[in-house]
This record gives sequence, structure tokens and C-alpha cells, in this order.
Amino acid sequence: MMTQLEQAIKRTPALKEAAYYVESVLEETIRRTPGEVEFHQSLKEFLPSIVPAIAAHPEYIRLGLLERLVEPERMITFRVPWIDDDGHVRVNRGYRVQFSSVLGPYKGGIRFHPTVNTSIMKFLGFEQIFKNALTGLPIGGGKGGSDFDPKGQSEFEVMRFAQSFMTEFYRHMGPDIDVPAGDIGVGAREVGYMFGQYKRIRGGFEAGAFTGKGVGYGGSLVRKEATGYGCVYFMDEMLRTRDKSLAGARVVISGSGNVALYAAEKATALGATVVAMSDSDGYVVSEEGIDIQRMIQLKEVERRRIKEYLEYDDRAVYYPGSRGIWTVPCEVALPSATQNELDLEDAKALVLNGVWAIGECANMPTTLEAIEYFMANDVLFAPGKAANAGGVAVSALEMAQNSMRMSWTAHEVEDQLRHIMHHIFRQALTTAAQYGMPGNLVAGSNIAGFIKVAEAMIAQGVI
Repeated sequence: MMTQLEQAIKRTPALKEAAYYVESVLEETIRRTPGEVEFHQSLKEFLPSIVPAIAAHPEYIRLGLLERLVEPERMITFRVPWIDDDGHVRVNRGYRVQFSSVLGPYKGGIRFHPTVNTSIMKFLGFEQIFKNALTGLPIGGGKGGSDFDPKGQSEFEVMRFAQSFMTEFYRHMGPDIDVPAGDIGVGAREVGYMFGQYKRIRGGFEAGAFTGKGVGYGGSLVRKEATGYGCVYFMDEMLRTRDKSLAGARVVISGSGNVALYAAEKATALGATVVAMSDSDGYVVSEEGIDIQRMIQLKEVERRRIKEYLEYDDRAVYYPGSRGIWTVPCEVALPSATQNELDLEDAKALVLNGVWAIGECANMPTTLEAIEYFMANDVLFAPGKAANAGGVAVSALEMAQNSMRMSWTAHEVEDQLRHIMHHIFRQALTTAAQYGMPGNLVAGSNIAGFIKVAEAMIAQGVI
């Protein structure tokens, strides 16, 4: 992935030994987990980049640190039966990957989407370990979900499914064990139904057992905006290193869920022009800039398709097929939808059209080949582990407010979010330079998160 590192490995014995160890763990893990392509991809992105850290800490090899790190502490799979509005029994599969509790209770979202499977849960849970570590807050890594699709379901069907999901999962969670939140397909509505069922079964109001709750019953202000806002704050810090800014920049944002909507809102507030957004059906382009408040109303309140944005903006153009969004000329691109949505051909189109910077607001939205292409062409690249950590950071702040039985103002929460994202950026930048890869935020964020987790693992013994 990094030519400079590959050259150093050839001439440095310690690096060569570390690289051999990393490669052997990677090969063995892939052998033991056949077909888990998303999980394998996350390992291939992460493990080679931490070779310098392994070389600097040879005790990690003796203690079998990576062998333990790539194996979840616990993985739960369960049946979720529910009844649709026609009285038919339906069955979905539920998952929770409790990957690492070395820094705190498992923390990570729940995703409801037809693509959910073991591989996607493990990749998301693995990424979450290091993302959470970068925040500096006491939270471990986990992820959960189901192959249930809330699209097209009635309110009662969503409620019945969410209640059935929680009837099984409740026994594996709690404020000091595992604290889930929302993700794709799980917004305030779904969180509310799951938290209500958890409360009903437990017989008490354990506010800290779930984050992303409604503000009226223990949720935090700025939580739904946090991932998008945080990503833009990270981008702002990164652009400053090249004497650039979002002011006046054309921005393309894939997706139109919470992350994309609030990344668009904050980018616009900082002077950018958001020219394109998408959903799973297609994308809209508005050269004068998308009206973000109209888009939030359309997607978040009315729950309509993005092509209907044209009712609000007669200058906008709709294109079917969401992949074409990366052909829209821009200086900044924020993939904010789902994994592997931006591939090598997309990267070539973006570079050809003059992109300066890429910010991964979603989890692993860029393929390995596309990341390599961006870096080879001197495009600033903000990896998801660092750039989209704002959501889980504010979730941890919600947990803190619940523990204290108090609420902070929106200004207080956003100020802390801004400070956390600034800290994550500086941490990644400094660590990359420290380990001989200046400016490489992928390696910097991976190593910074890894070392924090590794040292805690050593301190707690072989468990």
C-alpha cells in the first residue's frame, strides 16, 4: 500500500520481521474466515500499515497481540421472528459482534439493512475498536444489526421487528457491558422502539444502555448531527495543512442519511457549495448549491426519495443510478453512504476533475485500490476511522450525561466534538510523522489507535 514503507522493510531487519508477522497473521485469519470479504478488506487496510509500530514494539509478537486482536471476544447470532401487517410470520437474523472491551464497554451501532451478514458485522466491529480508541474516551468496539430492511415497512412492522430484536439482544447489553446506537436503517424511531422494549424487559430506566435516544428521554443534543459535523471538522483541519479551506469549494456528498445530511449542513455553514447528493436510486446535481434545509425536510421528515428534491429546486437535475455521482466535478468529495461505494474508476474520475481532498464520512467507503490512487496523486485523504469518529464520540458524551443525570447545551456538546476531532487529527498527523510516514493519515490513525489498544491489552494480561 505504501511504497516508502515497502522500501524500508527491505533494508531494515526489525521491519522485515514485523512485516512477516503481520503477513502470517493476515493469511491465517483469512484462511480461518472464508468468504468474509469485507472483514478481510478491513484487515488488509489496517494490518500492513501498523508494521512500523510492531517493529518498534517486538514484545507485541511474543505476546501474540495480533492473533488476539483479530478474533472477536464474542459473536452473537440470533433469530428475530416478527409478524407483518398481513398476519404473516417473518424471520430475520440478528447479530452482535462484541470485538474488544479492553478500553471500555463495547460501543457501536446497530444496522438494519438487507446486506448485513457476518463479514460486514466483523469489519464494522474491527474498525470500531480503533475509531473509538482515537476519541480518547473509555469505550470498546462492537457492532450489530440485522438483514431486516425498514424501507417499505409500516410503523407497526418496524416497531414489532425492533421489539423482537431487543427481546433477544437485551441479555447481552447494559451500561457497563455493551452500549449500542443507531447506524444505517436505524434512526431515532428504531432506537426509541428498541430502548422502550429494553426498559420494559429490564424493569428500570437505564438511560446509559443505549445512545442516539430522543433528547426528551436521555438523548444528547447534536448526536444525530455528530458524525457529519465531525467529519467536516476533521476535513477543515486537514485542508489547513495545505493552506486550503472549504470556503468556496464545490463538494460532492454521497448518500442522504443522517451522516450525509449533516456533513452537507456543516460544509455549507463553512462556506462550501454542496453540488450533488444521492440515495440508493440515483443522485441530484444543483450547480448553484443544494438547499440543505429542504433536503433535510425531504429525507429526514418526509422520508421521500431524493429525485423528489426537484420539486423544491427547478434548477436541479436528477440522474438514475447512484454510482455516477463521482463523475460530478468537485474539489472535495465526502463518501457518506456505505462500504466500497468509491472504487478505482471513481477515483480516476475525481482526480481527472480536480479533486483536492477525500473525507470518509462512512465506514470503509473507499476500496483499497482507490485509496492507493488518491495517495499516489497527492490527494488529501481522511480515513473513516478518524474522520467519522464524531458520532461515537458524542455517543460517549451522551453516556457521560446519562451517568451524571444531566444534559449539556448544544453549544457545549458541539464544542467538545470540535475539540475531539481536532485532537484526533493532530494525533494521526503526529503519529504518521513519528513512524516515518509524514502526512499519511491512514497509517497515522491506524497506528495511534492500535498502540492505545495494544498497551491496554498488555496491561490486562492474556484474556
